[in-house]
Amino acid sequence: MRVLIAEDEIMMAEAIAEGLRLQALAVDTVHDGGAALQRLSVNEYDVLVLDRDLPGVHGDDVCRAVAGGDVRILMLTAAGELADRVGGLGLGADDYLAKPFAFAELVARVRALGRRARPAAPPVLERSGLRLDTAHHEVFRDGRVVGLSRKEFAVLEELLRADGAVVSAEQLLERAWDEHTDPFTNVVRVTMMTLRRKLGPPTVVETVTGVGYQIR
Repeated sequence: MRVLIAEDEIMMAEAIAEGLRLQALAVDTVHDGGAALQRLSVNEYDVLVLDRDLPGVHGDDVCRAVAGGDVRILMLTAAGELADRVGGLGLGADDYLAKPFAFAELVARVRALGRRARPAAPPVLERSGLRLDTAHHEVFRDGRVVGLSRKEFAVLEELLRADGAVVSAEQLLERAWDEHTDPFTNVVRVTMMTLRRKLGPPTVVETVTGVGYQIR
C-alpha cells in the first residue's frame, strides 16, 4: 500500500510516516497543498492522509480536486465537532479523524481505506506452500515460521496478491517503496535475494527474465 501524507507540521508528518513505514507501507510526505496536488498528479497512491488546514492550496481544495478518483482520503483536523466532520465528508473525504488521535486508530483507518482503494484480497494469502497473514504480519512456509523484514514482507505480499501473474521490478518499486527510491537501484534484486534465502529451498519465487518475478 502506498500512502501520501499532506501535513504542514513537519514533525507530525514524519512521525506518522515512520509509524506507517513500520507497518510495511510505502509513505511519502508533503507539507503544503500545492505539493500534495503535484505528487498526486504524478504518482499513484492508495490513501491520502490530508491535513485540512494546509498552507498554499487549502486542504479543502485539495480534497475537492481529487475526491472521486482512485485515492482514498483520510482527513485530519484539529476541528472535531460534528459539523466539522460532516463538512469534511461533504467535501469528498472518505474518512475523518480529529487531532489528537491514537496512532493505532490512524493505522486501522488507513488500512481500511487501502482495502477499498485496491481490489479486495483475503487477510490470509496462500500459494505454493506459503501462507502470509496480513493482519498478524506473519509468514509461514510449509508450516515453518519465516521472519521477514518490512520490505521483504511487502514484496512477498505483492507477489502473492498477483495470484501467479508476473510482477515487474517497476511495479514492486511502485507498491513497496516510496518515491525517493532511485528507479535504477538494485534494491528489488537485493531484497529478492534475501527473501529467497529466508524462504529456503526449493526456490518458490521465480525470475522471468526481462519481465519480473512470480510465484506459480
